Amino acid sequence: MKFTGLTYRPPFEANSLLLQVTRGCSHNSCAFCTMYRDTPFGEETLEQIQRDIDEAAQMNLNTHRAFLVNGDAFCLPANKLARVAEMMGEKLPQIRTIAMYASIRNIQEKTDKELRMLRRLGINELNIGVESGMDDVLDYMNKGYTVAEAKAELLRLKEAGFDYALNIIFGAAGSGRQREHAAQTARLVNDTQPFLIFTGTVHTDPGCPLYDAVQEGSFVECTIGEYLEEEELFIADLDLERCFYFGLHPSNVIQMQGWLPDDKEEMIAAVRKTREDMKRILDKRPIRAGEGAIVAV
Repeated sequence: MKFTGLTYRPPFEANSLLLQVTRGCSHNSCAFCTMYRDTPFGEETLEQIQRDIDEAAQMNLNTHRAFLVNGDAFCLPANKLARVAEMMGEKLPQIRTIAMYASIRNIQEKTDKELRMLRRLGINELNIGVESGMDDVLDYMNKGYTVAEAKAELLRLKEAGFDYALNIIFGAAGSGRQREHAAQTARLVNDTQPFLIFTGTVHTDPGCPLYDAVQEGSFVECTIGEYLEEEELFIADLDLERCFYFGLHPSNVIQMQGWLPDDKEEMIAAVRKTREDMKRILDKRPIRAGEGAIVAV
C-alpha cells in the first residue's frame, strides 16, 4: 500500500487499517506544528486509492475500523470522500467505521446534506484538533477559526449524527493563564459533548513559529505546577454525558485515562497526588524529547 512521507495516526487507531487519501496537511500553518512542514499537500487519485483497497482486501484483516491519512483527510470534497467510502464498502465490507483527522475548516466546507451523506456511508469518529477554547489562543496558534465557529461546526457534525474526538493542548495560553484556559476550554467541550478527549501539553520543535517564540521569550511555557493546575481545573469543570478521557500522550505531566463522568473524582485525585509527589519541582519547566515527551525538569 502506498504511503508518502511520515504518516501519523492517533494512538487509539493502532489496530485500524490505514489508507492514504491525502499527502501532508491542507492547512499546515499551525504555529506549534512541524508534522507536515516538508510534505507538500496533495490528494491521492481514486485509482491509487482503489489499488490500495484492493490490496487490503487480500489481507486477513482483523479490524472493523479504517483510518484515512494524512493530516486532515476530511478536507477532501464530500463527493470524493463518499466515493472512497463506497469503494471500501464494496471490497472491505467488514469495515464499519471510517475515521480520520479533520479540522473545523474542513467541516465548514461541507453542507448539512453532505455531512449526513458521509455519515450514512460509515464515516464517523473524526479526530479534531480544537486545542483551545480561547479566541486569542486560537489566533496566536493560527488555527484559522474562532471559538464560536468551532462550536457551530461541531454542533453541525453532531446534528448530522457524527461522534468526534477533540484534541486539547494544556498550556496553549502560556504561563500564568492556566485557570482561564482551563475554564474556557472546558466550556467549549461541555457545549459540544465529544465522545473522546485527547489531551497533551504544548511543545515545540525547530521549524515552527511557536518554537521561535519560546526561544525569544515572547511565549513562556507553563511550569509543571501550572500544567497540573490546568488539568485539574479542566477536569473539574467538565460536565459530560459519556466521554473517554485519553491522557496518555507522552507530553503530559501525568498520564492517565478514564471514563467521564464515572472516573472524574479518581482522576482529580490522581492529579493532586502527582502535585504532592512533585512539590519540589512545581516551579520548574519540563525538558522534552521526541513527541514532546517529558524526560526531565
